[in-house]
Amino acid sequence: MQETVALDSTTESTAATRTGKPARKHSEQSTSRAKQDTILSPRFYTTDFKAMDRFDVTPVREEWDALMAEFDLDTNREHFVRPEDFVDELQELSPELYEEFLEFLISSVTSEFSGCVLYSDTKKQSQNPDIKNLMGYMARDESRHAGFINHCLKDFGVGVDLGFLRREKKYKFFKPKFILYATYLSEKIGYARYIAIYRQLEANPEKRFHPIFRWFKQWCNDEFRHGDALALLMRSQPELLRGTNKLWIRFFLNAVYATMFVRDHQRPVFHAALGVDTTEYDMQVFDITSTISEQVFPFKIDHENPKFLQHLQKISHNIEKMNEASRQKGFAAKLTQISSAAGAGITFIKLYMLPVISNELPETVRLKPAW
Repeated sequence: MQETVALDSTTESTAATRTGKPARKHSEQSTSRAKQDTILSPRFYTTDFKAMDRFDVTPVREEWDALMAEFDLDTNREHFVRPEDFVDELQELSPELYEEFLEFLISSVTSEFSGCVLYSDTKKQSQNPDIKNLMGYMARDESRHAGFINHCLKDFGVGVDLGFLRREKKYKFFKPKFILYATYLSEKIGYARYIAIYRQLEANPEKRFHPIFRWFKQWCNDEFRHGDALALLMRSQPELLRGTNKLWIRFFLNAVYATMFVRDHQRPVFHAALGVDTTEYDMQVFDITSTISEQVFPFKIDHENPKFLQHLQKISHNIEKMNEASRQKGFAAKLTQISSAAGAGITFIKLYMLPVISNELPETVRLKPAW
């Protein structure tokens, strides 16, 4: 495990003085933020490990073995080691950008560590050598990712206590098929998000306000590889992609897209600093993710339908109103919370009911990260 993966301790780096942040924040505050459970915050999951252990990858054995060989090569072994001059690249950030970037990092470290915990727990419970090996590889990668982000947080003096987070954050139980749908989309949309940012900053290096973005290309290739493994698992169990399970796939697609859209539109300064329009960036990410997901899902969301964006914008507006009302007191504020939540829920149903585009699954599952 790399030097950067210090999961239990928090330290304050002298580099924090270079950030221009408005005030010191204690690691307890950032850990508390990571521990929160809201409709938008990353969650920790557990599952039926015995059912997961019964998965048989025989139908995709050739592609599976080739992918496991790639995992074993561990081409990113040395990638997540920070150079000595890392802190020299830190720039002064405005108070607004600091707060939104901090929220981005805390959300990201929580999401990465959530994957690490789930994959690690599955490995410990598994007797199936295929499942055990895969989960070990993915836990290894996610541990590095979480450790790297947390080290960047410590540069600001606000590292998250990941050991405490593992013990104290609430866990949500998902059936194995829901774990596969959700984590597959999480890994693939993670790839799409990181590669879109990387390409934007590759073309506009003056917008790179923090050195962490230079790590995103190889980093997101880890996410891509994880998604391919989960796609192979689903393709090896074809019943997961048929019948009423299509309704669940549709739900997770829309839920993941809506969550990303709402969350991203709460970071306008962050996206402006990167030089991207938030809505255009999100639609680009959806397009990449949708194209990739053709490897496993029997349909994709029609992002070109004007109502798709309209519904997302209305959900985002309702969530914003709900959050504003939650910070106020009184009966009127409570009514606003209730009506806004109802409005978001009704609009999500409309989003869910939009027509989808059928997709014939390809014979070969795996893809190359060519974006």
